[in-house]
Amino acid sequence: MAAGTVFGLGQGIMYVFVAATLGSTAAFLVSRSVARAMIEKKLRHNMKFAAIDKAIAAHGLKIVLLLRLSPAFPFTLLNYALGLTKVRFRDYVIASIGMLPGTILYVYYGKIAGDVAMLIGSEAVEKDIGYYIVLGLGLVATIAVTIVVARLARRALHEITGA
Repeated sequence: MAAGTVFGLGQGIMYVFVAATLGSTAAFLVSRSVARAMIEKKLRHNMKFAAIDKAIAAHGLKIVLLLRLSPAFPFTLLNYALGLTKVRFRDYVIASIGMLPGTILYVYYGKIAGDVAMLIGSEAVEKDIGYYIVLGLGLVATIAVTIVVARLARRALHEITGA
């Protein structure tokens, strides 16, 4: 194992995904427990909020999963905003699986950046050219899948919410 390598790509994905899920769940719970009642009271006559809240209550798992798959929505704000809705906690947590494609992409970027840094620093990299070809192809495939999934998610969200 090269110096500076703490764990592999698979372990990195697992650690980042678990941490992201725990962090987003904490933000959701804070929002739900601290602000939900107040926001619901203030917006009870707002028809748009009521329609979105009703759609999320009825199709929570699907909507949250699609929102997680789309990089168009900033996750931090989304975590708090979803805590203000009637989405079931169980559905919210299960839909966290939608963060996995983005997690894989970001961890993959980190892996590539680490390998490039090792090469620039003249540290011995115990990999042949085939490794870098597979790494590059994997990166291209990951980006392509992320783009396709994001477009499909955006389209499906539009169909469900009409917005």
